[in-house]
Amino acid sequence: MTRPELRLSSGALRANVEAVRARIAPSALMLVLKDDAYGHGLSWAVETAVDSGVEWFGSYDIRSAIAVRRVAGGDVRIFAWVTSTDGEIDDALLQRIDLGVGTIEYLRRIIARAEALGTSARVHLKIDTGLHRNGILPEDWVSAVIEARQAERAGHLDIEGVWSHIAEASDADDDVAQTVFLDAVRVVGESGTTPAALHLTASAASWWRPELRGTMSRIGAFCYGVRSADGPELEGIRPAASLIATVTDIADNEATIGIGSFDGLPSSLSGAGVGTPGGKRELTSIGHTTSVVRSWPGARIGDEVVVFGDGAHGEESATTLAERIDTVGEEILTRLTSRVRRVVAD
Repeated sequence: MTRPELRLSSGALRANVEAVRARIAPSALMLVLKDDAYGHGLSWAVETAVDSGVEWFGSYDIRSAIAVRRVAGGDVRIFAWVTSTDGEIDDALLQRIDLGVGTIEYLRRIIARAEALGTSARVHLKIDTGLHRNGILPEDWVSAVIEARQAERAGHLDIEGVWSHIAEASDADDDVAQTVFLDAVRVVGESGTTPAALHLTASAASWWRPELRGTMSRIGAFCYGVRSADGPELEGIRPAASLIATVTDIADNEATIGIGSFDGLPSSLSGAGVGTPGGKRELTSIGHTTSVVRSWPGARIGDEVVVFGDGAHGEESATTLAERIDTVGEEILTRLTSRVRRVVAD
């Protein structure tokens, strides 16, 4: 092996999905796939999740949503929440993608494109609960709902959901956000049928605060076995990927491995523990294309070193590495370049 590999465990992903489902029930799981399934590879994640019975996917943008549709087929539901161009809206409507709507202007453009194409758009209206990450302001909510219902009666819109983001900065802030959210749901319900998809929480809040969950929970990182930075371990969850590099040289009690900062491994991670055939060893330095690990008895060229994984060889997890440099585990995974091959190990 001349290139580093991110080895993917389909069994771990399936087990994580089941653990998450059991934790959040009766709230349904929307598996989030942003950033190429958190660096794991979108096609692999979708195929594995569909085999596990996942019915909802969150794709962030329409382009990714269409990629999910190509892999998953026509039966699953796919939610794309970023505001998009008219051309992208047309693509989403043709592929039956659910659209997150965070502004009245975007709502109007979706309605116009649906009318032009002679179809009905599936939308989830987003209320701003205080995070100010897109979202219709509470003072504009009633008028937005009125417009949406008018378009629904005209056959151009289906209100499928109400959703929002929360800050997850404190329980008190999130409680306030839930109050705003539930009031928005009430307004929609008073104007017609309450939508089936009500989703406020992402991974951490969905896991730890059941009272905040709606009928659906958007969960990404936890399904891939990436816990929150500075957060506790998650029962029944383990990393679905391990980063492997081979030994290319041995000299002076040091083993050189074939991965470096040009592959996306942060150079500031020197001092971290990695897994070797001789157990845990220190990653002493990270260069552009190679890195150096303290050697072990019997080390040979071609030996495999686990840079991060599930700890089976003494290595740290992606999140533990991230905590060393004050970031999150997702960043360690998503910054890996295309030179790091994604390989399905099981």
